[in-house]
Amino acid sequence: QVRLVESGGGVVRAGGSLRLSCEASGPPFSTYDMGWFRQAPGKEREVVAAFRWIDHYTYTGDSARGRFTISRDSAKNTLYLQMDRLKPEDTAVYYCAAGPASENVDLRQSAAYKYWGQGTQVTVSS
Repeated sequence: QVRLVESGGGVVRAGGSLRLSCEASGPPFSTYDMGWFRQAPGKEREVVAAFRWIDHYTYTGDSARGRFTISRDSAKNTLYLQMDRLKPEDTAVYYCAAGPASENVDLRQSAAYKYWGQGTQVTVSS
């Protein structure tokens, strides 16, 4: 069983930055792939960024590319999402997710992840 706890959300003005954290507990950090998703009101959940342990492959979604960076600290069992140059359209609930490490999964799909955090709200004002 993996438990994920997100933090770092809040209200920020457009152009500002936030860093989200996701602390994981349970099996060793290196045994599962991890990702950040977001869901805005009335919209489907979408992948923001993801990391695969087997080959250290990092995926960044189109909306986040060039502005957001996913990283992890294995010593702290923590996944991060650094968000810069935030836009009002980045407003959403952001979720951390974890799934069994595999080279065959599509990290962009929610189905690749078995465990989810409770989410943290990010609001970007114009």
